Amino acid sequence: MAVQIVESRIRGFICTNAHPAGCSVNVQNQIALIKEKTQQKDEGINALIVGASTGYGLASRIALTWGYGAKTLGLLYERPADSRRTATAGYYNTYAFHQQAEQDGYHAESLNGDAFSDEMKQETITKLKSNFGKVDVLVYSIAAPRRIHPHTGESHKSELKPIGESYTGKTIDLNNETVVPVTIEPANEQEITDTIAVMGGEDLEMWMDMLIDEDLLAPEVAVVAYTYIGSELTWPIYRDGTIGKAKDDLKERVDALDEKLSNQYGGNAYISVNKAVVTQASAAIPVVPLYISILYDIMNEKGINEAPIGQMQRLFSEHLGPGLQPQLDRDRYIRLDDRELRNDVTDIVNQRWDKINTDNFYDLSDYAGYRRRFRNLFGFEVEGVDYNEAVETELIF
Repeated sequence: MAVQIVESRIRGFICTNAHPAGCSVNVQNQIALIKEKTQQKDEGINALIVGASTGYGLASRIALTWGYGAKTLGLLYERPADSRRTATAGYYNTYAFHQQAEQDGYHAESLNGDAFSDEMKQETITKLKSNFGKVDVLVYSIAAPRRIHPHTGESHKSELKPIGESYTGKTIDLNNETVVPVTIEPANEQEITDTIAVMGGEDLEMWMDMLIDEDLLAPEVAVVAYTYIGSELTWPIYRDGTIGKAKDDLKERVDALDEKLSNQYGGNAYISVNKAVVTQASAAIPVVPLYISILYDIMNEKGINEAPIGQMQRLFSEHLGPGLQPQLDRDRYIRLDDRELRNDVTDIVNQRWDKINTDNFYDLSDYAGYRRRFRNLFGFEVEGVDYNEAVETELIF
């Protein structure tokens, strides 16, 4: 037992600890939204969520559990607490998820380890065969900085860089809270290759080949992976940069997988294009924190902003729930970024982007909200939590 008062350790876009009570309230709030907006059904489905502890992966797991009564196996790569430090936020999120799922009578299990590894894949196979059965829904939601290739042993590190030429733009210096210019040098060929190896579609393809070989896919199985396109402001370092190349690789492999699943199982594989959200990963991308701060101010004014849980509620209630036929664009994407990219939103974003500087960025953006949402990710500044109260930090799910 380790009961202590937990104070945030945050500098810029780095947070080195998490608050278990705050993370629990975050999870409870997401569950409450699904209960409120989804007519709960017991569809008897098995769901495998690869990357289940934060962001869209966690939101997917919650939406499938409390919306459709799914039995879920979640994979995560999170650090438990020890005598020196708290657990990661994703670990506490998963603990809170399990506590509520058990209380509400839902079957949920989790495996903590490197989802890129053959060892974790084999553990997953064993768990599915013993406690679940065939997979009806697979959610692939990994955003990792590094991947050790299971076959070559080579370590690949993803890079957030433009391709071809350097990019100069604006960003927020999160330490000093000022708007500053930023120049990012272009990636070399090795950095492009490494980013594709980490963030592309090879690992998902390996997962699917293994599940097919082990006869663990149900008839009409649905597979969904997540991506982001965004507005033209972020294209030089995202859509047209190294991450964009990785997402192109993901798209090509998902399209091939869709054809295979359709032929063998009557199933499908999709990519959902989601809106920009505040994550530790996105906070580290130059330009993005400033863009999101402006975007959220506008979307909040119009009453159309959504957190990840709202996006996933929409995904499974309108597109991927049992018996539904998803609405696809001409490139076969599910578009949940439709509100972010409305003309009446992007026009104002662009106008403010041209004007914004250190003197006015609190007026032209919701930076205060961005900062609060970032801290919320780790369980801090969450409404309803008494941070002067000691909490148990060494929790086990």
